[in-house]
Amino acid sequence: MISINSTTKHTIKKKVAKAAPVNKAVKSKETKRGTAPPLKPKNFSSVEKVAEVTNLSTDEFKAAVDEIFRQVLGGQPSLFGGKGIGAPRTASTSTDRQGAAADLAMLVKEKGTITVLKKLGVLQKVEQNLIPNGIGAVFGNEKGLNPGGGMKRITSKASLASMGSLETDNIDTASTIVSDSRRGKTSPPEAREGCLLFIRALAEIVGKSSEPFVVPLLAAALEECSSSSSSVREAAEDTTKSIISLSNEYAVAHLIFPVLFEAIHSPEWRVKAIALQQMSETAVLHPRQTSRLLPKIIPVITSQVWDTKPQVTKAAKDALLACCQTNINPDVAPAIPAVVQAICKPNDTVKAIDELKATTFVATVDASTLSILCPVLSRGLKDKLAINKRSCCVVIENMSRLVETPEAVAPFGPLLVPELKKVAENVQFEEIRDAALAALGALTKALGHSSIDTALSAIMKEESDRIEAEQKRIEEERTAEIEREEELRKREEEERKLWKEAMEAQRQLNALALKEEEEKKAEEKKKKELAKKGTKSAVGTCQACGLKKCKKSCMFYGK
Repeated sequence: MISINSTTKHTIKKKVAKAAPVNKAVKSKETKRGTAPPLKPKNFSSVEKVAEVTNLSTDEFKAAVDEIFRQVLGGQPSLFGGKGIGAPRTASTSTDRQGAAADLAMLVKEKGTITVLKKLGVLQKVEQNLIPNGIGAVFGNEKGLNPGGGMKRITSKASLASMGSLETDNIDTASTIVSDSRRGKTSPPEAREGCLLFIRALAEIVGKSSEPFVVPLLAAALEECSSSSSSVREAAEDTTKSIISLSNEYAVAHLIFPVLFEAIHSPEWRVKAIALQQMSETAVLHPRQTSRLLPKIIPVITSQVWDTKPQVTKAAKDALLACCQTNINPDVAPAIPAVVQAICKPNDTVKAIDELKATTFVATVDASTLSILCPVLSRGLKDKLAINKRSCCVVIENMSRLVETPEAVAPFGPLLVPELKKVAENVQFEEIRDAALAALGALTKALGHSSIDTALSAIMKEESDRIEAEQKRIEEERTAEIEREEELRKREEEERKLWKEAMEAQRQLNALALKEEEEKKAEEKKKKELAKKGTKSAVGTCQACGLKKCKKSCMFYGK
C-alpha cells in the first residue's frame, strides 16, 4: 500500500500548446512574382543559323518571318507539324511561344527593326491582336473617369509615330473596355500572350534600337494585366517590366508617367497594382526625372492609398515611399518615411510633424519638397491640439524662408494660407497666434506678395477662377453628354422609323403574296369545276370511251 506524507513529491506534466499551423496558401498568395528568366532563342541560338535565314531572298525571308510569327501566335511550326497528317499533334505551350518570340527578335536584331517591324508588317499584326480598337481606346471606362478610352488624351502629347495604329483611323471612341469578355478582342489568349512575349523579346534581345517601337506599347501591355487568362497576365506583367527597364530618361515625363496615370484610373484593380509597381521601378531607374514630377505624382498615388483592394493599397504605399525618396533635399530625407506613413495613416500625423520640427532647413526648398510636406502640414493645422498647430507653424516658417521661387510654392498657397489665417484668428493662446502670424508672413513673402491681405485676395481670386473653370468644364461635359444623348435618341428614332417602314412594306408584300395565292387557288378550283362538267378531258379525248370522236355506243355520243 502506498503511503503519502509531507515529504512526498508530485510532478505534473504541463501541456504545451501546439503552434497554430501556418496557412501556406495565404502565405504563397501574398508573395510577389519574381523576375522572369530572360528569353532564349529556340532555333537561332547561333550566328550561323541566323545568317542562313537573313541571307535568303526578300520573298523567302518574308515567308520565314511569317512562319515564325505564326508560331509566336501559337500555331504549329508547319503543316501538320512537319510529320505528316497521321502524326499526333500537340498544342503550343508558353515555352514554345517564348522560343519563337526570341527567334523572331534575333531576326529583328540582325536584319533591322524598320525592315522586319514596319516593312514586313509585324508591328501592325501585333497591334491587331493587342489593341484592335486602336491605342486611343485603351483603359476605357464608359461609366468612370475615362469615357471612350483614356489614352486618346496622350496620343496628342507623346510622339507615337512608330505606332501603326495611328496610321489608320481605327480609334473607336465608343468602346467600353472593362474586361476580357467586353473588350471586343477576337484574338485568342495564346495569340495575345505571344505578342506580349515578342515585345518583351524585343526589349531584352534587340535593346535600344527597338525602344521607339516597344515603349509606346506600354499601355497595351498594362491593359492585358487584367486578362482572364493567367498566362496572359504573367506575360503582360513581365513585358511591362521590360519596357520600363528599356525606356530612357527623356520618355519618363512625356510617355511613361502619363500612361501610368491613366492606368491607375482603370476600373481593373490588377492594372492599378501593376501600374503602381512600375512607378516604384521607374523611381529607382530614373530618380532625377521622378523627383521633378512629384507634384503630379503624389496626388495620383495618394488617391489609391485607401483602395478597397489590399494589393492596390500596398502597391500605392510602396510607390509613394519610392517616389518620395527620390527627393534631393538632404534636410527632409530622414523624415520622409514618417511623412509617407502620415499620408497613408492620418493617425500618425503628429509623429511626422515632430520629425519635421526637429529638422533644420539649410538647403533650398523646391516644388518636389513642398509637394511631400504640404499635405501633412495642412492636416496638422487642422489638428485639435493647439501645440500641434504651433509645431506646424514653426515648420512652415522655417521652410518658407528657403523656398526656391514663388512659382514653386504657388500651387500650395491655397492649401496653407487659409488654415494659417484660421489659426492666427481663432486659437486662444497668444504664443501660437504669433507663431501662425510669423509663418503666414514668411509664406506670403515666399509667394511674392507684399502683405497677408494681398496674398489672401490673390489666393481667393485664383480659387474662384479655378472653380469657375471647373464649373465651365462640367457644364461643357454636361452639354456634350446631352448632345450625345440627343444624337443617340434621334438615331434610335430614325432606326425605329426605318424598322416600322420595313415592317409595313413586308406586311404589304405578304398581303399581296397571300392575295395572289388565293386568286391562283380560285382559278385552279374553277378549272377543276369546268373539267368536271365537260365531257372532254384536258387532252381532248372523251372521258367515257377515251376516243376523240365518240362511237354510237358511247353515252356521250353527240354531246
